[in-house]
Amino acid sequence: MIYNKLGKTGMTVSNLGFGASSLGGVFHSIKETEAIEAVFTAVDNGINFIDVSPYYGHLKAETVLGKALKDIPRDKYYLSTKVGRYGKDGVNTWDYSAERAQASVYESMERLNVDYIDLINVHDVEFTELQKVAEETLPALVELRDKGVVGHVGITDLQLENLKWLVENTPEGTVETILNFCHYCLNDDLLLDYMDFFEEKGVGIINASPLSMGLLSQRGTPDWHPAPESLKEACARAAEYCNEKGYPIEKLAVQYSTSLNPRIATTLFSSANPVNVLKNISYVNEPVDMELVAKVRDIIGDQMRVRWKNS
Repeated sequence: MIYNKLGKTGMTVSNLGFGASSLGGVFHSIKETEAIEAVFTAVDNGINFIDVSPYYGHLKAETVLGKALKDIPRDKYYLSTKVGRYGKDGVNTWDYSAERAQASVYESMERLNVDYIDLINVHDVEFTELQKVAEETLPALVELRDKGVVGHVGITDLQLENLKWLVENTPEGTVETILNFCHYCLNDDLLLDYMDFFEEKGVGIINASPLSMGLLSQRGTPDWHPAPESLKEACARAAEYCNEKGYPIEKLAVQYSTSLNPRIATTLFSSANPVNVLKNISYVNEPVDMELVAKVRDIIGDQMRVRWKNS
């Protein structure tokens, strides 16, 4: 495991981070005891950055994670969660108001069994007006930072231009980190175009979804995936080629996203299975096959950097 500085936050984080969305049964049903063991396994094997959201599983992910965290020393991990996206009874909701953002932080701390949060993020900023995030949501979180309730403030989104706009249009130091997903993986490296900007601003970079939400998988792309069929087909061909070489595309994808660019502090993967957690950790501790990376990117061809709308 390699450890990198996360911008100017003072946090030094593992290059593989634990994304807790799976604990909410977001992708398939889970066994709670197994999910809790997955968290223990991650921390015991060197992962020190954990990310979650009240949106994942509509509070379930935070609740399950909290059951694990109460038995883990607080100095063993950095904890990140979010405000803005929620849900109840299977219905998604959004609320980026200052009042709701601050209340959400305290509610998350209670579910997570912690008395402070290292990093609080505005979740998927594209689902509201960016001006509202700049003028209302972020100042509310900065107020909590000033009070010591949270350590640092960040923003997340699929669309990199939204993250850049918010860094440009808020006071310096407001946004300390950005979390972007699906833009530093085998089929899409758009994040590279924005790295100089974020680095110049002292903003830490968190990458998520090295499997591009399931595009880079032997199991095939899930039915709900919003990518166009042409991209799904290209990724399926790449996965098949990797299988023929005896090198799972999941392994290659995780290695690619975690090992080639130290300016990305951490890359988040998600699993509620301790065996899969260990498997992903073993991936990052092995060198990446760059010849295979080149071949996979060649197979994906003109579908590289093809984008889709978040949902």
